[in-house]
Amino acid sequence: MAKRHTQFQCSSCGRITPAFMGKCPRCGEFGTMVEEVVDQGVKAADVKNPRAVGRQASKPLRLADVTADGHQRMQLPLAEFSRVLGGGIVPGSLILVGGDPGIGKSTLLINVAAMTANLHGPVLYVSGEESAHQLKMRADRLKLAANELFLVTETNLNTIFSHITDIKPVLVIVDSIQTTYVEDKSSSPGSVAQVRECAGRLQELAKNSGISIVLVGHVTKEGAIAGPRVLEHIVDTVLYLEGDPFHRYRLLRGVKNRFGATSEVGVFEMVEEGMVEVANPSEAFLAERQVNAPGSAIAVTMEGTRPLLVEIQALASATSFPNPRRTANGVDYNRMLLLTAVLSRRVNLRLYDKDLFVNVVGGLQIDEPAADLAVAVAIASSLSDRPVFADMAFVGEIGLSGELRATSQLGARLKESVKLGFKRCVVPRSARTRSVDFPKGLEVIRCRNLQEVLGVALLPE
Repeated sequence: MAKRHTQFQCSSCGRITPAFMGKCPRCGEFGTMVEEVVDQGVKAADVKNPRAVGRQASKPLRLADVTADGHQRMQLPLAEFSRVLGGGIVPGSLILVGGDPGIGKSTLLINVAAMTANLHGPVLYVSGEESAHQLKMRADRLKLAANELFLVTETNLNTIFSHITDIKPVLVIVDSIQTTYVEDKSSSPGSVAQVRECAGRLQELAKNSGISIVLVGHVTKEGAIAGPRVLEHIVDTVLYLEGDPFHRYRLLRGVKNRFGATSEVGVFEMVEEGMVEVANPSEAFLAERQVNAPGSAIAVTMEGTRPLLVEIQALASATSFPNPRRTANGVDYNRMLLLTAVLSRRVNLRLYDKDLFVNVVGGLQIDEPAADLAVAVAIASSLSDRPVFADMAFVGEIGLSGELRATSQLGARLKESVKLGFKRCVVPRSARTRSVDFPKGLEVIRCRNLQEVLGVALLPE
């Protein structure tokens, strides 16, 4: 007879303790210890093992004997989605998609499922949260039609494996991994043990059968994917669907990809018909730009291998409080404080009695320091009430001495600037320009420090 005992496992680092603890002794996180019941004495032969689906006998092969024939990526008309994956869906890959509730994960994936079914063969969409009728209503709203798209509401992994055996799909979408469970685990769905076991069995199925599997993951209030951290290690690709619910743009960001570049970003627009890809994100972000408005500057930033031009707005207003406010939306708050200190100390701008507000138009979150120059110029422009030249863009990191530091992929940034009609671009003087092929029609202004930039960027009074 099987014996049971209770243990507690940290959902963040996986540490197991025999007693409950409010704080994990390994990673120091609070509230991550999850109770699970462990069965002892259960033999493998007594449990129905769904891992047998698609299993093949393993055999070591020489590297020279291994070929990639028959494993070409599945191309999709949704170019932004394929871009983030590195060019398409790799057969036998396990993909994890996370995002806030209501951000559009299911809307995006049912669109991907319909396209794959029309081009490559049967697709199975497994939902543990919606019925087939609700999925059909969403498909009708998106005007999707696919005869080879199969819908099922199921949370039992054994039953899901049976459906996969019957349909033999090329792609399986499980929405979501937190609602799926295996019968031989007594813990509830969504627990650490269930999520880890379900993901492990789905991974083995994908590798042995060549079926691509997409898992939808819930996120915590901090924005990380819920469940054990090992879940992100098991899968081949981790994608996050980001965006502000009050903005129409959504960003699909790749943070892990075994088959392509990481940090790639696909841009989508949420409309009544669903998620529509944005072919030219820079043009979309600058569509509502007001030319010759003080406090506006254009930053040329990189999202993965893609250059993006975004408008950075700043507003400096007099404050009646002893401690002025500093508000950052779309840029790092501490980075904005650093730039404010540099402007005050190195350029002698009077900011100690001004409230400062910095915003990135379009809801984009910029993390790279190459946008420092545009942020600083926007603040100086608002303070002096002098607009920035409308045809000028900015690239550069700012040091504590006010000097400009070089950034990577300068050539791609300059080409994107010319494509959108900009005539001038300010770059650091220290940037290596020998290997950069400057595009025609663009004047590259090289400056040594922030003081020089403000001398050439702002319109005369």
